Amino acid sequence: MNAIRPEQLRLYAVTDRSWLRPGESLETVVKTLLQNGVTCLQLREKHCTHEEMVCYARCLRPICAKNGVPLILNDDVQAAVEAGADGVHVGQKDMSLREARTLLGPGKIIGTSAHTVEEALAAEAAGADYLGCGAVFGSTTKTDAGRLALAELQKICRAVRIPVVAIGGVSRDNLPQLAGCGVDGVAVISALFAAVDKARATREMRALADQVARK
Repeated sequence: MNAIRPEQLRLYAVTDRSWLRPGESLETVVKTLLQNGVTCLQLREKHCTHEEMVCYARCLRPICAKNGVPLILNDDVQAAVEAGADGVHVGQKDMSLREARTLLGPGKIIGTSAHTVEEALAAEAAGADYLGCGAVFGSTTKTDAGRLALAELQKICRAVRIPVVAIGGVSRDNLPQLAGCGVDGVAVISALFAAVDKARATREMRALADQVARK
């Protein structure tokens, strides 16, 4: 049985504290997002130390648990182990899926990035629980991320049996373009964290994600 269900990936929020406004904290913003429709949370803070990642993860874990939302850590598998997170997301150039599974043990969620059908099939064979595919609309957070054509995204979705999440520049305006691609959800950063009214933005993005997700 897969460690994560497709519907749990419908609206996948990826943190970025650089978007926080005066008076906001990561914890309060995450609570708002989860209460308004986010179904999965990835702690991704590239400028944090290992110790800071563990600290943030321990703060966010009870918030996620209360809302029934998985907490995924980006890259730092050891931090996920120490903080008791639900899983990790590792990139193509990070720790291998098999190494991550050895450290995390069975039952934990392991996602990875895929940009081609070949990478997607290899990740599925290696035991990935889901795929993050992009950048579908470019990316402001990853300057080295190549653009993934929607036609290629569709091929990936058809090729694998595990859930697929579209990532990269996804916004309220372009999310509807993903209809028919076969994705199970979308991963978003600035569309939520940069919003002035984060509760409203989350509800709007969730409604759009529900419309384009494969049934």
